[in-house]
Order: sequence, then C-alpha cells, then structure tokens
Amino acid sequence: MASLLRPPRNHTIHGRVPSSLRKYTSHQYLPRNIPIEEETLPHYNPTHYYPVNIGDIYHSRYQITGKVGYGADSTSWVCRDLRKYTVLKISTSSPESHNREYKVYEHLAKVVERGSLHPGQSLIREVYDSFELQNTTEEEGKGKRGIHQCLILQPMTMSLLDMMRLNSKPFDLPLLKMTVKRVLLALDFLHAEAGVVHTDIKADNIMLTLHDPTILTSFADAESSSPSPRKISLTDASRKNYGLPTLCDFSEARIGTVQKDSGPFVQPCIYRAPEVIFEMPWGTAVDIWGVAGVVGGQHLFGDDIFDPITGHHDPFRHLARVVAVIGEFPSPEFVRRSNWIAHAEAPIPDNISLETLERRLTGTEKELFLDFMRAMLKWMPEERSTAGELLGHEFLR
Repeated sequence: MASLLRPPRNHTIHGRVPSSLRKYTSHQYLPRNIPIEEETLPHYNPTHYYPVNIGDIYHSRYQITGKVGYGADSTSWVCRDLRKYTVLKISTSSPESHNREYKVYEHLAKVVERGSLHPGQSLIREVYDSFELQNTTEEEGKGKRGIHQCLILQPMTMSLLDMMRLNSKPFDLPLLKMTVKRVLLALDFLHAEAGVVHTDIKADNIMLTLHDPTILTSFADAESSSPSPRKISLTDASRKNYGLPTLCDFSEARIGTVQKDSGPFVQPCIYRAPEVIFEMPWGTAVDIWGVAGVVGGQHLFGDDIFDPITGHHDPFRHLARVVAVIGEFPSPEFVRRSNWIAHAEAPIPDNISLETLERRLTGTEKELFLDFMRAMLKWMPEERSTAGELLGHEFLR
C-alpha cells in the first residue's frame, strides 16, 4: 500500500481551473424541481456541496471525466491524472464532515511510517494525494463560500451492494469466506495497530478493486460524447472484471479505540450495535457487530438481519429483533451502563432466531457458521471476538 507510506499532501486551491485538456459537449440539464442523487438524501443542503462540472481541472492536473458516487458527506468523480485515472472525492463544507477522512488517512500513514508490516494495510483503499478547494461562488444552487477537503483515491469498480443487485442469489460460500477474511484483516490493522474505528461497515463500503483500467477510458469517452445528467455507474462495464474486496470510505471513522463523546449517531441504522443504540461509550467492537450484520443479513439470509422492514427505522423494533435473534435479553450490567431511556416498546418476534434465519447450510458447516456469528453478536462489546480472533475461527478455514 505504497500511498500510505507518506501522509497525503494538503494544498488550498481557489476555485476551478478552466478545462484545456479535452473539450466536452454541453451537459443535459434536468428541471430544477427533479431531485437526483445527493438531492434525494435526508437533510440534503445544496450549499454544502462543491459545484463540479465535467471537464473541470483541479490542482492543475486532475480533469473531471464523470461522476461515480455521492453521499451525505461528499461526491466522487473519476478524473484523469496525466496518463492514469483516479477518483476525486470532494467533501461537503459542513463542519461535521470537513477533514475527518483526511485526518484518518494521515494517521494511518504515520502508523505505516513507524514500521507497521500488518498485511491488512494493503486491504484499505489507497489515497494518492489531497488538497482543499475554496468555493468562491454565490450563485443559486451552486453552493456557498467554504472550504472543501479533496482526496485523490484509488479507482474501484463496484461495491458488494452493487454485486448483490446484479445477482439476487446469495454469495457462494468460498466467495463469502474470502470477502469476510479480507474485511477482518483490514479491521485487525485498523483496530490493533492504528487504533481506528471505521463505524460504517456496510456492503456499499466494501468495494472491488479495478481489474481492467480500460473501463475508465470507456467511461470517460462516453461522458465526453454524451454527458449524462445522472451518475453513470461503472457496474455494467465491469461485470467480468471483478477485482478483490477492499475496505473503503473513512468519512465516519474515529481515531481512538474507545469513544465517549463522539455522539450516538454512528453506524447505519440497521447495523447499529446495542451500545450505540443505548448511548453508551463505544469502540472497535461496533465494527465487529457491523460485520455480523453484513455477513448474516445481506450475504446469507437475504434479509437485513435486525431490521427487515422497509421505511423508517424503529430502534424499539430493532432491539426486539436483536433479542429474538441472539436468544437472550441484555444483562442487568449492560442496562446499568446505559444512558438510554425507553419511551416505547415492541413485541419480541417468536418465529425467528439465528438458527431459523440460516437456511443454506447443513451439518458441521452450519454449526461452524452459527458459532462464528454468535462470536460477533454479543450484547456486551467486550465479549465479542476481535477481528484477529475471528480470523482464526474454524468457519473461515
């Protein structure tokens, strides 16, 4: 992971540089009243996003060729850097997101510089460069003045979530085990050597490396000749070019293995660990709970293990299902640690359990899998197996 051997450099650039490397046809504009992409997200604020156009050049070298991702904290764009392609991730200007991912990558670089040889460092998405953009525009719908942190990242093809959408069948067992091993190895590096909690383990943050770089050339050519008003995914072009699973997106990561004052709103709702829901101090064990949610929910059972009901997330129904799946109530000691005051209740489902949810395996393989899941699904965070311990579990052999 050569790029983590040095801290990413940080520079500030004021505004965009006019395009001179390639001429792009005019864009297709959608009516303002039709929301797309990040505009559809809850709590979307257009003033927090940096206005980007196809063909723009940033840092005097990175030319935008197309959009490939968006989220509450950033947008991501394929860009051409001299003769190779990279991904430019531009954070929003909101104080909550500014610089967090950059600081985590900077911290990881220092860990590697101190001599870490942990193999898990190679299973984290690489960062090549960083800089800041100063938005100087005040035009309606184009953000407002502010600083946007930018990262130049390793290109990826698709996420595990994209793979599941392409193929409705659950992962076969060898693929599942290989994926879990790589994620756990990356987490063991983060937890044991870097002291970092990812907090956002989910299928769309586990992405596949780029096996065939010509995909990006085709993508850039398509955007050049016929720009799309919507994001064009690399998914279709890369169906036969799967790389290896890699842990991505550190925009919600925290430095420090125990977090007491980071707030309760971490992790995706459906993968939220009990200590987070109960507003207790939390740490690396939340990532282990997240792995169990991804593995058990989306790759084997075919449902979100703790919240299969679409729509608004209900923490009470979520906890009732946790009781049913784990097969036990939280201990009095767990409740005593909590700052959470329940103001509602939900019935505990009587027709589900970890055993009934698992429908694919039989015999010894099933018992090993259930034991593997139980090692991650403990009410008390200190009772969950660590990433390093799970790597030695017989299920993964």
